[in-house]
Amino acid sequence: MSTSPETTTTDDAVAPVGTETAAAEPTTEATAPATDGAGSAEAAEKEAADDAGDRPVRSSRNRTEELVREGEVAADFLEGLLDIADLAGDLEVDIEGDRAAVAIVDSEDGPAPRRLVGPGGSVLDALQELTRLAVQAETGERSRLMLDVAGYRADRRSALVKTARRAIEEVKESGESRELEPMTAFERKVVHDEVLAAGLTSESEGVEPSRYVVIHPAS
Repeated sequence: MSTSPETTTTDDAVAPVGTETAAAEPTTEATAPATDGAGSAEAAEKEAADDAGDRPVRSSRNRTEELVREGEVAADFLEGLLDIADLAGDLEVDIEGDRAAVAIVDSEDGPAPRRLVGPGGSVLDALQELTRLAVQAETGERSRLMLDVAGYRADRRSALVKTARRAIEEVKESGESRELEPMTAFERKVVHDEVLAAGLTSESEGVEPSRYVVIHPAS
């Protein structure tokens, strides 16, 4: 099993999965521009940390080093997990936007364990959260690391982009809002980004796990 750390920064940031807190009652989160509740919560946390003044200002170089460290810690944790479970898979480490990204991919010993994805990515989401906690325990810093297995998130992202673009065209033609199927935070963020790029607005409604995106026509 091999780990291939890379430090190339990309502009494609992906929203964290499972970081939204379900409200006691259904809520509506207006987005102008289009964002998801998870992004607002994270922005608030970042602002609170900055206002506290207990963290030094980090240079771009220092931040990159931190993300590389996150990826390495996550890869070590996942490698140990795969060994214990006797599962095949190599680990690839990258940086996507302001997040460390780790992917379990096919190896010479066999394909990546797709059982770690689970129905609708449920097992993957849980494993990602567990990995974030392992990174936090090691580094002392909250992690927003993204984990993928067997290209599931990449494939799902492509499918969501197509779905979002079809819905956007329908909204433009009809002039009426359109509700999409329930999605995870990661999936909703992909849709919100497409809606924003198209010049429309969107919002997340409902309560987890049935939270969904509503696309509105341009005002």
